[in-house]
Amino acid sequence: MVEWRMPGIVLSARRYGEGDLVVNVLTEEMGRHAGLVHGGGAKRNRASFEVGNRLDCSWAARLNEHLGTYRAEMIDSAAAGIMHDPDRLAALASLCALIDTALPEREPAPGLYAAMNVWLDQLQSEHWAALLVRIELGLLEILGFGLDLSSCAVTGETDALTHVSPKSGRAVSATAAEPYLERLLPLPGFLIGSGAADEAAIVAGLQLSGHFLERRVFNVHNWTLPPQRALLVQRMQRRMREG
Repeated sequence: MVEWRMPGIVLSARRYGEGDLVVNVLTEEMGRHAGLVHGGGAKRNRASFEVGNRLDCSWAARLNEHLGTYRAEMIDSAAAGIMHDPDRLAALASLCALIDTALPEREPAPGLYAAMNVWLDQLQSEHWAALLVRIELGLLEILGFGLDLSSCAVTGETDALTHVSPKSGRAVSATAAEPYLERLLPLPGFLIGSGAADEAAIVAGLQLSGHFLERRVFNVHNWTLPPQRALLVQRMQRRMREG
């Protein structure tokens, strides 16, 4: 018998049979890990397995490669504090869906787990959207496709970085970018400590991370970005227009 117990963040919960759930959680040591929750789909239990919930998880299986079963107690619910805010709810659904799809199963991701916990703690603060963009870029790095925003790919300059090459993922300075503006992706200043994280910058950040997630991760596997993320981008674009 193989067993472990540790905190986890619910990434997804899918019905299995009549009243069970297959739940994926993000843990510090086990990464993204699935398990069967007997009776998890029952009305009295379903709320415990909403995405973003933090659980005290106990997993057991006869062999390590088996799906195994979870027993879990809720620590707290991220969604409970933002039920009035559809933008934050969309962000929560989007980030959980991205990680659930892109992160390989059972590979430790302690940095991502720590970042996700910080974000959940800050979800009701004004910094939630900027942190979300940073976590998406961090996910790219964990998957081996991190961007290089430290210096200009053309000149080597470290100042006035304004764009990113959509092919190389490297930053480009304002001077070097000038002849190619239509081909480059805007680099929001807040990602390099030189600008505010306003609505326009957040949208630019989501478009930047989304481009490379789609190009380098999802397209390779013939996947599409989760619909939850498209909804988030739509909502943030609306905020930008209304702002």
